[in-house]
Amino acid sequence: MTDSFPRRQARTRRFTLGAPRGVTISPEGERVVFLRSRGGTDPVTCLWTLDLASGEERLVADPHELDGSADAEDLPPEERARRERSREQAGGVVAYATDRPVTMAAFTLSGQLYVTDFAAGLTPRLVETPGGVIDPRPDPRGRRVAYVSGGALHVHDITARTTTTIAEPDAPHVTYGLADFVAAEEMGRMRGYWWAPDGESLLVARVDDGPVRRWHIADPANPDRTPAVVAYPAAGTPNARVTLEILALDGTSTPVRWDAARDEYVAEAVWNERGLMVVVQPRDQKALRTLRVDVATGATTLVTEQTDPVWVDIVPGVPTHTAAGALVTTVDADGARRLVVDGEPVTPPSLQVRDVADVEGDVVLFRASTDPTSIGLWTWGPDGLSEVTPEPGVHGGRLAGGTLVVTRQDLDTDGTTTTVRRGGSERTIPSFADLPGLTPRVTLLTAGKRELSTAVLFPSGHEPGTKLPVLLDPYGGPHAQRVLAARAAHLTSQWFADQGFAVVVVDGRGTPGRGPEFERAVHGDLAGPVLEDQVDALHAVAEQYPDLDLSRVGIRGWSFGGYLAALAVLRRPDVFHAAVAGAPVTDWALYDTHYTERYLGRPDEDPDAYARSSLIPDAATLTRPLLLVHGLADDNVVAAHTLRLSSALLAAGRPHNVLPLSGVTHMTPQEVVAENLLLLQVQFLKDALRA
Repeated sequence: MTDSFPRRQARTRRFTLGAPRGVTISPEGERVVFLRSRGGTDPVTCLWTLDLASGEERLVADPHELDGSADAEDLPPEERARRERSREQAGGVVAYATDRPVTMAAFTLSGQLYVTDFAAGLTPRLVETPGGVIDPRPDPRGRRVAYVSGGALHVHDITARTTTTIAEPDAPHVTYGLADFVAAEEMGRMRGYWWAPDGESLLVARVDDGPVRRWHIADPANPDRTPAVVAYPAAGTPNARVTLEILALDGTSTPVRWDAARDEYVAEAVWNERGLMVVVQPRDQKALRTLRVDVATGATTLVTEQTDPVWVDIVPGVPTHTAAGALVTTVDADGARRLVVDGEPVTPPSLQVRDVADVEGDVVLFRASTDPTSIGLWTWGPDGLSEVTPEPGVHGGRLAGGTLVVTRQDLDTDGTTTTVRRGGSERTIPSFADLPGLTPRVTLLTAGKRELSTAVLFPSGHEPGTKLPVLLDPYGGPHAQRVLAARAAHLTSQWFADQGFAVVVVDGRGTPGRGPEFERAVHGDLAGPVLEDQVDALHAVAEQYPDLDLSRVGIRGWSFGGYLAALAVLRRPDVFHAAVAGAPVTDWALYDTHYTERYLGRPDEDPDAYARSSLIPDAATLTRPLLLVHGLADDNVVAAHTLRLSSALLAAGRPHNVLPLSGVTHMTPQEVVAENLLLLQVQFLKDALRA
């Protein structure tokens, strides 16, 4: 008997297990290191290398052979939190770091430190530590490995096999070498220390989350368990205090000095042969400053400053330098995010830069879009601007030593990873991922007066002229797109379509890919613009496709999509007739500082913005079926969001359904939970829409 699509999707972690990822290229371009599990249903990730000259793949580290608990890892709490922040759903070797020549690597299994040499035949070595190891990183020369354990930063000498503690907590709630919550969850900074190029010192973040309010996340299904205590910086409340120190291996410490009272966020740090730079940001996020650090004194000088009356985004991969020393950054100008080299924009306003992937010599590899549904690879260098991947799709890449690694997803294939060496020879890194067994019948178009990116999916075998209930399946908010020229993006939507729905997916204002002004249109109001765009696009699509039955319209979503789904039935019951809201933010005062305050300011300074965007005051208006789903172990969008809305609905006498998920976090990685969630949603929507 063939498993259902929901079961296969859950078991394969959305068909990502077995696909290569986490690629590193050696400086000479001869070796590629990557992560991949041994099969499409194997959640234990292994470390591999590929010799590009011979084509020989070698399994460097198999957790099944190294650690008997590979299938049931015993992770330190900090590592569990780090994986939740990075949305990591696999196990085993989920991350690694190498020295500069890529001759060795360090990684952890169940909180134990391993180091490995990429020379053929060598087995990774277990390093004796007290345990609880987080984020090990070799120094650039491969002589030592730094790691965090117990909130302290340690350095292990590989040859001498000795370990030195170079920074340990000096007060309650202090850690060294770890990213604070908002850095990891919202800024994309997962690390808290950086090696000097010579391997003799480190830049280290000291995080004091003592000022952060403590929240308690209980497990009601197991009342004998003590609630987890988390430091959660909700909007308008104190953040962790983050400072930086340069710690030399000889024991000396040099504090990095900047106006931390003004710029309390540490967004990024870069330490290379061109020197040490840190990127800082004020709490209102209306500026982003790159500072050069004098390593000897810790003094800082301003290198670049971006300001904006609304906010300035943190762009992954910048700042950095070319080999000639030109500073590479980005700027929002002329309606676009543009690549800037040595102070001059080098990309046209028609190209929206997403991030910078690598710099090799004087060539910059970056991702950008001319059409928001596609993300391509581009290079800029002495020969000018060049499009590396002109075909539609979603691409990623790495570049080193004349070797380019390209990952590609499109509407016709299930994803490939290809290496291209200088001279043009290509190799494909095999993927062991399971095939979905489902081909989306998706049409990408633009809809409504704002020409919103929209995907429309009908059931397989749908006969024109047959009226169908409609299901909107959006995310609809900042930082994420759903309408992409990639098959994997539409698998779940197609499955819903095959259950008898016409599915419509819309990327409205606030979503990336259309430029800064489009994203900033939600400033001060996270409800009005996003809901208006869903309604406009729905009506425009219905004019083009008369089989959409607008008397039966449902909407589903998770996280911001869950917020949008609940918002839809509360404020536009004339359009939406049922909703499934998964892990919804219902009261923005309960969400974190860096995200929420970017869009709504601080609640004490602009309470009207929070009132406009909250679902709680709308509870009395509910007249449509609403299913609220929430993981009780969620430490990102805590279950209080759903419980407060449910209490307000009850107080107003409004019937609704609540599905609590015991022990489930924001990711819902559990196989049975993920499968049955889809089945329960379908049944609820069919009942509510008489489908």
